[in-house]
Amino acid sequence: MSDKKTSNQMWGGRFASGPAAIMEAINASISFDRKLYAQDIRGSIAHSEMLAQTGIISAADQEKIAHGLNTILKEIEAGTFEFSTRLEDIHMNIEARLADLIGPAAGRLHTARSRNDQVAVDLRLWVKDECLRVAEALKGLIEALLARAEEHAATVMPGFTHMQAAQPVTFGHHCMAYVEMFARDLSRVRDAIERMDESPLGAAALAGTSFPIDRHKTAKALGFREPMRNSLDSVSDRDFALEFLALAAICATHLSRLAEEIIIWSTPQFGFIRLSDSFSTGSSIMPQKKNPDAAELVRGKTGRVTGHLVGLLTVMKGMPLTYGKDMQEDKESVFDAAETLDLMLAAMTGMVSDMTVNSAAMKKAAGSGHATATDFADWLVRTLGLPFREAHHVTGRAVALAEDKKVGLEKLSLEDLQSINPGITADIFSVLAVQNSVKSRTSFGGTAPSEVRRQIRGWKKRIAKA
Repeated sequence: MSDKKTSNQMWGGRFASGPAAIMEAINASISFDRKLYAQDIRGSIAHSEMLAQTGIISAADQEKIAHGLNTILKEIEAGTFEFSTRLEDIHMNIEARLADLIGPAAGRLHTARSRNDQVAVDLRLWVKDECLRVAEALKGLIEALLARAEEHAATVMPGFTHMQAAQPVTFGHHCMAYVEMFARDLSRVRDAIERMDESPLGAAALAGTSFPIDRHKTAKALGFREPMRNSLDSVSDRDFALEFLALAAICATHLSRLAEEIIIWSTPQFGFIRLSDSFSTGSSIMPQKKNPDAAELVRGKTGRVTGHLVGLLTVMKGMPLTYGKDMQEDKESVFDAAETLDLMLAAMTGMVSDMTVNSAAMKKAAGSGHATATDFADWLVRTLGLPFREAHHVTGRAVALAEDKKVGLEKLSLEDLQSINPGITADIFSVLAVQNSVKSRTSFGGTAPSEVRRQIRGWKKRIAKA
């Protein structure tokens, strides 16, 4: 049987002459929706079982259908299945092959079903499976960050605002900030799964069906919590795809921020970390170069993921209920964003686990830029009882004096400091050392090593249960 003849039979008599080549090219989705083959077969088997259990088709026909679909699954996975663009999509390709394998019984499979609810359930299953993969990848990245945080809970480094040295923190504390970010990403994935855990199968084209189907049975068979409650919404909803792209874009943004810091930290000017050859490349002309290409690519791919979110939002914004062919544009964006995010997470987990930390360079930088000025002001408030605004002014004068003398705050003499405020005593020097500054930040969520270790212990328990 030729592709053209098969296509005409699928469409029916109105399209007896076959679609024009340009229509075929714009209409066909098999080049990308073939990714849904496993979900399509899974949904069809569940649908056929329900049809047999409700007496809509015979048990004998259902057995043939299930056997044929499992045969097709093996063919696709073995790479022997022949996909045809003339059959448009994964649904029609599988249905045509099923007819070849089992004959007329194949025609009973589509009873009480439309491609509208069929594609909706296929993509929803695929996105749900991808969310579970992303959740595992995020857990792996969080565990890698926790390991580095524990290793460097007391490693002093500069904390920045406006990319200017602000206050000393620890590298462990810095890693834990990303634990918080990626944990929020993980919670968004979990939330998205909860919202998409409803089955559209059985909504048919848009209005439901007159056949006595059991949508709760197919929902349960496919691992959904329950069926969707409105047939119109069932076939037209793509919120689950949008939400996946949104959480992917936010996660990619977090990955990009960490990638940017890795790029900065690995420069000779900072020298905070060193990436191994596994995540770096050299220059074709400059032999001294070691480029953080993996981090740069993570940073660059973020725009690609965000673009997919904007693209699908734009597709959906003008869609009246229910289904329109525009919605065929949902798949490529979701598939590519998923593949991109998976790679970004794997690369970042590798870089975090693999990087070498230069603790000495971090400690040296932590004392630059008068990073303990806030500790100076806090001491004036705590010890001399100055209002903070007055303490801020006194500290500013001390910083100006240190800059004039081209030394750090801790290098000013007691006489220098008492010339600014006579009440200052030698005790102030105890808070000007970066190590003491860091140790003093014991407030909940602060950078003190004791607090960082407490947060690490808490997150280890949470991730173990996630």
